[in-house]
Parts: sequence; C-alpha cells; structure tokens
Amino acid sequence: MNPTPLAHWPLAERARIRGVLTDIDDTLTEHGSIAPAALDALHRLREAGLPVLAVTGRPAGWSEPFALSWPMGAIVAENGAVALWRGPDGSLQRDYLQDAATRAANFARLQATAQRVLAALPHARLATDSAGRETDIAIDHSEFAHLSEEDIARVVALMREDGLNATVSSIHINGWIGDHDKLAGARWIVRHRLGRDLDTELDQWVYVGDSTNDARMFGHFVHSVGVANIARFWAALSHHPRYVTPGERGTGFAQLADALLAARQDRGAA
Repeated sequence: MNPTPLAHWPLAERARIRGVLTDIDDTLTEHGSIAPAALDALHRLREAGLPVLAVTGRPAGWSEPFALSWPMGAIVAENGAVALWRGPDGSLQRDYLQDAATRAANFARLQATAQRVLAALPHARLATDSAGRETDIAIDHSEFAHLSEEDIARVVALMREDGLNATVSSIHINGWIGDHDKLAGARWIVRHRLGRDLDTELDQWVYVGDSTNDARMFGHFVHSVGVANIARFWAALSHHPRYVTPGERGTGFAQLADALLAARQDRGAA
C-alpha cells in the first residue's frame, strides 16, 4: 500500500471534521520541542472552534507544563492512563483511569519488569523522562540512546512475558498494565472533556500520528493522517493512515490544520 497524499482528502469530508486527536512526539514536536508551525496551528484550530486533544506515550510529569501552556483541550499521557488539562482558573487538573490502589500495585510490577529488561540488555537505558511516569515504564530506543530492531523486539517480548502491554513509539518502548491504550484514552477524554461519544461521531474526527504505536488509531478512525516521517515505520504498520502530509513532524501537522481550516472557510463561503 502506497501513501495517499493529504491533498487527495475530499473537501466535503474535511468540512465535516469537528475535532482533532493527535500524537505529540514527532507529530507536533521536532527534537523534543513543539515546532513553531505546530504551535501556531493549534492556536488557529482553537480560534476556529476545533478542539484538539493529544494522546501520547509521554509521562504525566513531562506533560504537565504543556497541558497548561499549549492551546488544546487536554493531554492524555502514558498511553491513555492519565488526563491533564488547564482548569478555568488556570490550574492544572488531572484524572486517572485506574484507582490509587491499582496504580500502586501496578507500579511495583512495572519497576520489577524495568529492572529485568535492564539486566537482560545492559546497554539499554530507561527513558530520561522516567521520573515523571506514574502508570508505565519506557525504554529509550531513539531519543538519547539507540537500540537495534532486534533489541527493540527483545524488550517488547520481555515486557509481554511479564504480562505488560507494550508498544513502540518513534522514540520509546512503552510498557503498562491494564486494558487501556491510546484508543481507550481518546474515548475517555472526548467524553470527559467534551461530553461527546467518540464512536458515534467517528466521521467527524481526524487522528494524526507518526509511528507504529498509532497503528490501532489509524485503523479505527474513518479519517486518519500520518505526518511524512511516518515513512520510517510504513512497512511495520499493521494499519496505515488514510492520508500522509507532504511535510514532516510539526510542519505536517500545520499542513493538516491548513487543510481543515480551508474546508471550513470554503463551507462558510458557500
């Protein structure tokens, strides 16, 4: 299957979009910081009345300042487990999918698995953002350390042997306990923050991502978009995005925003 350019997305379909769900790393960001074009796009989408909600494998601690400063409705961190958003008074708000007792029990299991992985692969490293993680663990494979494809597969296998879910993002291998994932997190946050049911209005949402841990989202959503750097993972994807932007990372996200806003403008002029 070859990528279909974003320009092929019909105007009438784009005009029906009422919300955007997006990954963060290498979708909004470049080298760990939000791309100026992506930040500008978030502001323009908000001004147009299009809510943007992020669902990421990044930890809650890492996400806190961005939940407060970025113009989006919320960030769901740790692959669907923790939601953070800016309250009406400007304070940070958060909620969890799992209760405190469950999180505490799982945390001990997760740390044991992390140590098992590090013992089996002495050259592997925990992600540098690990101190901010509450409900998962992450092994760095491309952000500040490098693991081969064989090493990545070994880490995934070790996590799954211990009963963890495991996915591979563009920078980390994430492991967690529970039946949640990015899709469950998306359903939760759309209901929690907007009072809407995601699955009954799938044709009114678009999902944007860049790597293999976005594959389920690509497969579930009627409208899905990969930024151009998805090419790195194309052959490994179980489901592909329906369209691909010409630009990579934050530039690609801005191109998606342009496509949505142009469709709304066209609809308004009609």
